[in-house]
Amino acid sequence: MLEQRIQQHFIDSADLKYQAAQALGRPIADAVQALLACITSGGKILTCGNGASASDAQQFATCCVAGFERERPELAAIALCADGALLTAHPVNGDGSQQFARQVRALGQAGDLLLVLSVSGNDVGILAAVHAAHERDMSVVAATGRTGGLLADILRETDVLICVPHDRAARVREVHSLVLNCLCDGMDAQLFGEQEIS
Repeated sequence: MLEQRIQQHFIDSADLKYQAAQALGRPIADAVQALLACITSGGKILTCGNGASASDAQQFATCCVAGFERERPELAAIALCADGALLTAHPVNGDGSQQFARQVRALGQAGDLLLVLSVSGNDVGILAAVHAAHERDMSVVAATGRTGGLLADILRETDVLICVPHDRAARVREVHSLVLNCLCDGMDAQLFGEQEIS
């Protein structure tokens, strides 16, 4: 019984990835182009997410700076969810939803890019970060699930929405992980040339 349940997870995950490949191909390619525009113009990538998505944001920043699958020059990226002291600092006004937005306002500049991950698209801290990025004239790439939530409504025409068409959080996060790998690979291929995929 347990083995069947485990196998079903693999089947469901593979099915969703297969179905989403065509629908997400264009937005992922658009996101790669947005990331490249930021990096090649001397900008930096700020990234964040809540809960399990915070780990994905940290992993993406790590791959940008330390390398993905090849030796190459570092790409400027900062995970806004990596500083525990800053995230738990008690704000003067008591509004804990600004933990990422404060960092965007402090670190972000025009030409930078904010990459956010939110399964529901309704995380208030993520929404505040996007508003702060827009105030700084930054582009936004948003990876969400379901219908994109409130996040889909506040993105600008020049932003990129990568919305995984599924309701189950675990499946959405699995696809987000693949999306982030595609972003890293796409940037490397465009900046440093094609490399055989093995």
